Amino acid sequence: MRATYFGANGWQLGFPDLNVLLDPWLVGSLCFGNSSWFFESRLPQDWPIPPAVDLVLLTQGLPDHAHPPTLGKLERSIPVVGSAAAAQVALALGFTRVTTLAPGQSCQHTSGSGAPLTITATAGATVPGQENGFLLQHPDGNLYVEPHGFLDPAMAPRKLDAVITPVVDLGLPLVGAFVRGQTALPQLLERFQPRWVLASTAGGQMQNSGLLPRLLWTRGSIATATALINSRSPETRLLDPEPGRCYPLTSS
Repeated sequence: MRATYFGANGWQLGFPDLNVLLDPWLVGSLCFGNSSWFFESRLPQDWPIPPAVDLVLLTQGLPDHAHPPTLGKLERSIPVVGSAAAAQVALALGFTRVTTLAPGQSCQHTSGSGAPLTITATAGATVPGQENGFLLQHPDGNLYVEPHGFLDPAMAPRKLDAVITPVVDLGLPLVGAFVRGQTALPQLLERFQPRWVLASTAGGQMQNSGLLPRLLWTRGSIATATALINSRSPETRLLDPEPGRCYPLTSS
């Protein structure tokens, strides 16, 4: 299993004979509700669309997860698996093979002669509707992802190869934390004993403007996450990924 980070929530996950794009934002700017005065973000650079994409996996329907300009660059025949809101975005863009998963539901995807990837949806953040995390199970590696740090209490403890999660809390005055990475990290370590924690959501050196970034507060850091992992799960490795670099997620 291997992983390449693109910044924000975007990843490419590689298994033998299977390449998965997770919440990709690769090109163009990002804003909510076409309101750049409220929030607009730009990548330091556009990323090339990967030449071989076998599956698109979308945790949420918000544009920082289901990014319409990026999805518009992809072949509409590529299978998409997502939350109910994400599936609606994909269908509206013309994707023809869209699977909606509610928490607790599963599906399998196979490409070529490779082993199947089992995808199980878990309960994720409510922003404002119920969105998803995903448990990915493959002979080459098992991985859990939830981009807001909302751990599904129904998930049974199990040992995983990797967890993709924020490691900081992000919030707004009067609203509180809507990303709970620092808060969730001790629970993730205890429940999954992962070999790898891949820091996500807040990385990539995006250029942000508008009202929202001025109101945001942050609690935690890579340094505090490293100290926590060293004290509670010393066999776990924290990866603060460099965007664009492919990381093999081995046990060594």
